[in-house]
Amino acid sequence: MLTFPLCLFTEVFFICVCQYISFCEVKYIMASEKVLAAKKEKVAKLAELLKNSKSGAIVDYEGITVEEDTKLRREMRENNISYFVEKNTMLRLAFKEVGIEGLDDVLNGATAIAVSADDETAPARILGKYSEDLGEKFNLKAGFIGSTVYDQAGVTALSKIPGKETLLAQLVGSLQGPLTKLAATIKAVADKKAEEGAA
Repeated sequence: MLTFPLCLFTEVFFICVCQYISFCEVKYIMASEKVLAAKKEKVAKLAELLKNSKSGAIVDYEGITVEEDTKLRREMRENNISYFVEKNTMLRLAFKEVGIEGLDDVLNGATAIAVSADDETAPARILGKYSEDLGEKFNLKAGFIGSTVYDQAGVTALSKIPGKETLLAQLVGSLQGPLTKLAATIKAVADKKAEEGAA
């Protein structure tokens, strides 16, 4: 029967353990590099989305039901607004990359963001309406238009501004009255001149 010296066994065992640890470290480093690359790519996509957006609003959505969330997402899609839940750290990095500062304090808890590429007030307006309807379980945190950041009070005020179509209709309505009066006055002057010329 062959005997295996204990010191040789210990040495072989130690070498095997060291090689296994080295293998695990390499595997961990490779996994970490993949995770880091994926995070960088995600931040770059978020930054691109923010860069191409005119406005956005951030909300604490904790507590809303699936039904309420589904209804909100449908309305966002109908208004061409991107609405999604994102990790606060990712949002911080993306905001920093595009130069939007002042939102770090609100990036905590359950955060969802809505951004619009073509409307300055739509994200705040829609989220503001839901915030009023749902109460404390759905709170506006902050918002931005371009690189200008609005706190909770500011984004709440933005949410009260009507949409473009409504504002244009109001403008046309306010111009219609004076233009009608002006047209009537010009017609009256023309009619009077015509009467004087005929006389």
